Amino acid sequence: MRAIVLILLLACAAPTTQAQDAFERITPEQAGYSPEGLERLRQALRDAGSDSLLLLHDGKVFFEYGDIHRKLLLHSMRKPLLNALYGIHAARGEIDLDASLAQLGIDDLPPALTDEERRARLEDVLKSRSGVYHPAAAESEGMAASRPPRGAHPPGTHYYYNNWDFNVAGRILERATGERLYDSFDREIARPLGMRDYRNRIVIAANDGKLVDPDADGYYQYERDRSRYPAWHFRMSAHDLALFGQLYLQRGQWRGRQLVPADWIARSTQPYSIEDAEYGLAYGMLWNVLVPATPEEAPSFYHTGVGVHMLGVYPKHRLVMVHRVDTERAYRFNDGDLYRIIRLMHAARLPPPQAAQSSSGQPEGSSVSR
Repeated sequence: MRAIVLILLLACAAPTTQAQDAFERITPEQAGYSPEGLERLRQALRDAGSDSLLLLHDGKVFFEYGDIHRKLLLHSMRKPLLNALYGIHAARGEIDLDASLAQLGIDDLPPALTDEERRARLEDVLKSRSGVYHPAAAESEGMAASRPPRGAHPPGTHYYYNNWDFNVAGRILERATGERLYDSFDREIARPLGMRDYRNRIVIAANDGKLVDPDADGYYQYERDRSRYPAWHFRMSAHDLALFGQLYLQRGQWRGRQLVPADWIARSTQPYSIEDAEYGLAYGMLWNVLVPATPEEAPSFYHTGVGVHMLGVYPKHRLVMVHRVDTERAYRFNDGDLYRIIRLMHAARLPPPQAAQSSSGQPEGSSVSR
């Protein structure tokens, strides 16, 4: 009998999933959203095959779907994580964004980089405007097919979403700091934010990119017949990625500490390269940016991964959005589904007179909404 009572007491004392994570929960109405609209969003997530979605208003969860603690591959959403590290280490004087690839000792497999390519600055690399069109690890067929010919554009003059730039940026950071970028991320970001699922368990993948350890938090993907520089991948839960997004919504401040310089966040989320003028889509430095309606307005910014993952930061609405799909298994979700999810998310917002709280900022307009 005493054993049964003890088991019951332990069961009652066991923390719930909510108690184990970092977020307070509020109602949709408190966040300024319609429960009916969010229910339509939930049904769309089911229909499309989403794995998880998390919505935060002022750092508080008002909508969640799926297992928000399951670690999934980030794909291209890895770039904003690197953005944070560059902001931190550049502010400490450990990295010079004006340094050229030649000054940084960067070259690659034959045909080696030309003298002109090696004049590209590190800032050009972060903007994906290096003008270096060398084959790269983890380069998709579409990226390889659209890659300009070597020497087609001088450094700094042309935007091309280029895995070579992103991969070499990771290696440059590691050389500058003398440690793996994963260790820097763990110390500078994951631990201060209180990430609950990231454990900094890092491995090296097979040459074909297959991950041999399904519980790894990150891995290097080498393709030594294409480039010296590996792709560096992260696996992260929606919960932990939402913490990162909230850090950026708060302009790098976290519990009284400035983890990422606010001026770096402002600088790196400017629309340097216009990708679609009609919809106001642009690229900054390791972030996609929505062009604001006026220069005074803070832009919204986001990053996607293989057209199905998304981390969105919307200062106007004090909103952070994280959407995840398990892309390491067969999945049916597609980029059209993502656009529908984004539209339903914004459509669920109550009109300003009815909203529990209001804010000022830029108008909506694109598929990912400002």
